[in-house]
Formats: sequence, C-alpha cells, structure tokens
Amino acid sequence: MSPVERSMKHLRGAGWTVCVVERFNRFACVRQDAFGFGDLLAVRAGQIALIQTTTASNMAARRKKILSLDGYGAWKAGNGLCILHGWRAAKRGRRKVWEVREELL
Repeated sequence: MSPVERSMKHLRGAGWTVCVVERFNRFACVRQDAFGFGDLLAVRAGQIALIQTTTASNMAARRKKILSLDGYGAWKAGNGLCILHGWRAAKRGRRKVWEVREELL
C-alpha cells in the first residue's frame, strides 16, 4: 500500500471525503501536485484540506518546500487547511505497522 493510499484510509476513518488530485504528466514524466503540494483533497462539514503525503524522514524537506510556494499562501488565504502526513514503519512484536505523523501547516 502506498503512502497516498494509507493517507486516504486514515482520512476516511476520520470522517473526511477524499479524492486524489495528484496527476502524472506523461510528457514531462513527473507527478504534479495541486498548487504544487497537494496529493489529496479532503472535505468534511465546513472544512476543506489539501494533504501532502510523504515518508516521516522526508517531512522537513516537504514542509520547507510547501511554505515557500505561492500556491500555499493562496490556499491558506482562502481558508483551506494544509496537512502534512509522514508515514513510517514501526515494529510491534513481530508485526510491522504503519504510523502516521500528522502536521497542520
């Protein structure tokens, strides 16, 4: 399961309606995020959020990138939430479980 799929499952469990807004540009061979940072768009009772999903070890770099984008400023000015999800694998006995660190920017 990819980090985006894990985030979708996590958000749906918290009552959000979620869709993927990241797309693959086949001409440039790159993934493009909404406003430069949104992998997922989520809505629930009067709230709208763009979510950037990454590994826990890459959160600082993603945070720095997001905060420098003009799209982030415009999104926040429109009262949108920006959530950063960092995923890491943790051992629980013999089992490997995925844990998310959720940060509101």
